[in-house]
Amino acid sequence: MLEKWMLKNINADVKNISQKLGISEVLCRVLLNRGITDYYAAKSFIESNEKYMLNPILMKDIEKGVEIILDSIKDKSKIAVIGDYDVDGVISTFMLYSSLKRIGAEVIYEIPHRINDGYGINKNIIDKVLKEGAKTIITCDNGISAIEPINYAKEKGLKVVVTDHHDVPFEERDNERVYLNSNADAIINPKQMDCSYPFKQLCGAGVVLKFIQLLYEKKGIDKKESDAFIEYAAVATVCDVVDLTGENRIIVKRGLEFINNSKNIGLRSLIKVSGLENKKITTYHLGFIIGPCINATGRLDIAKKGVELLLTCDEYKALEYAKELVELNNERKNMTLKGVKEVLEEIENSSLKDDKIIVVYNKEIHESIAGIIAGRIKENYNKPTIVLTCGEECVKGSGRSIESYNIFEGLLKCSDILIKYGGHPMAAGLSLEEKNIELLRRRLNDDSNLTDEDLIRKITLDMHLPIDKITIEIAEELKLLEPFGKGNEKPLFGEKNVKLLRAIKIGDGNFLKFKLCNKENIASIDGLYFGDIDEFEAFVIGKYGKDELNNLYNGLPNNIIIDVAFNLDVNEYMGYKTVQLIIQSYR
Repeated sequence: MLEKWMLKNINADVKNISQKLGISEVLCRVLLNRGITDYYAAKSFIESNEKYMLNPILMKDIEKGVEIILDSIKDKSKIAVIGDYDVDGVISTFMLYSSLKRIGAEVIYEIPHRINDGYGINKNIIDKVLKEGAKTIITCDNGISAIEPINYAKEKGLKVVVTDHHDVPFEERDNERVYLNSNADAIINPKQMDCSYPFKQLCGAGVVLKFIQLLYEKKGIDKKESDAFIEYAAVATVCDVVDLTGENRIIVKRGLEFINNSKNIGLRSLIKVSGLENKKITTYHLGFIIGPCINATGRLDIAKKGVELLLTCDEYKALEYAKELVELNNERKNMTLKGVKEVLEEIENSSLKDDKIIVVYNKEIHESIAGIIAGRIKENYNKPTIVLTCGEECVKGSGRSIESYNIFEGLLKCSDILIKYGGHPMAAGLSLEEKNIELLRRRLNDDSNLTDEDLIRKITLDMHLPIDKITIEIAEELKLLEPFGKGNEKPLFGEKNVKLLRAIKIGDGNFLKFKLCNKENIASIDGLYFGDIDEFEAFVIGKYGKDELNNLYNGLPNNIIIDVAFNLDVNEYMGYKTVQLIIQSYR
């Protein structure tokens, strides 16, 4: 696939700024590329500790919401926590339920079923908690867009507190956006236009964390107890793929410290069953191992099992729950692989591959994994992708997009042929009648204005970093930027005209280890490549010939010269540290 390499170029006196901050020019350049341009911002980014956390009281309606909950407890009114079926929703539900129990509330919780209920609070759930005697509802990770269900709850005499982080819904009226609100007693969401909370990127569990902080403060509970919830908010923050900047960065950095010494029996059991015991847990483990196991319950079973895992104090039960979650995730992975293969075959054997926006319909795909498959197809083609499948009453699906296309806006233009839709610029969900699938595909493509240039994958480099300038000190210093994730990706550097001295297949032939050298032959370094080896070999043969590839593998002189985009990594073996490149792309 074609790639366009671009170099970030922030105009600034890097030398002067780095001296003031007492950091290297490399680290200074990376910070500038992330919009961190002054001393205080740099200091808070690097330190990322609790003293930089914002006061919850700045959030609109949070005091009102806390008072409603405290009054409900005082009146001995039953409170129902209503969450969502993804990781963020499950974690948020657990956090609210646990914190309310701690302060003496009579509390129950409900999570909608992905297939039977769909996303968020609905009338059926409201009727269910009413039958169980609830007088107050508090939502988490949902509720901002549930206008009708919440108004229904109010009609039934319930008090309603909404905690959410999703975009505020709106209607287009005379080419103007009119933002919509329900009749909830308190709506706590930093994305509201009139909310003065400075940081807008919290996930659902992040908003719940702020709620608990104020709730415990009002009850006179030691701050250490509210801080203990940071480890759970960290899992949700990473798994909901919000930007790891500002308060999110503090939550995840501090949360990882808690997780690596977790006292939660359920979380410890999941770490053990996932094969991570005695390993240092990182954002990678949260996002690609632990999170997906919790998510799998909401995709293929009942999301409540994730909450039960975190709530249990029984070690035997915790292990049983953890094993079930891991098995469900393995099942989900197998279903995903099968679905991706089928969808790729369908696209390649049809005119769909020529579309700028891919809309594909496969009746056999489980609707809970349509979004995952759409993400994989999007990555393969670097095109916005919508994967549709059969729902209970209509066609349902999910879309994933690229930076140059707002998929939510695209669906907004097609709202007249959709039954339901929602989302944000990079991801969306939708439902429609089967007869409108081809019309949706045609209209999205006709209206997109995407160019061929937009569909070229972009590789954005932090800076040019020559091999002879790379040191172990720079690699170690860059660890100050951890934890990495969305909005704070690992620094990506580039070097031109790199000579490949030799290559070895290692790890059962799954990845390559290179010895690389700069064009002046004055500095060499090791590099690892975890990408497609067959594709790399075909590239070398096509450019330089098969003999040169053989020479490379045999460590013989060759004429292979490439540009590389890479991260820096510290390799430690028997107490000896060396710096190596992790090659992300080549040309």
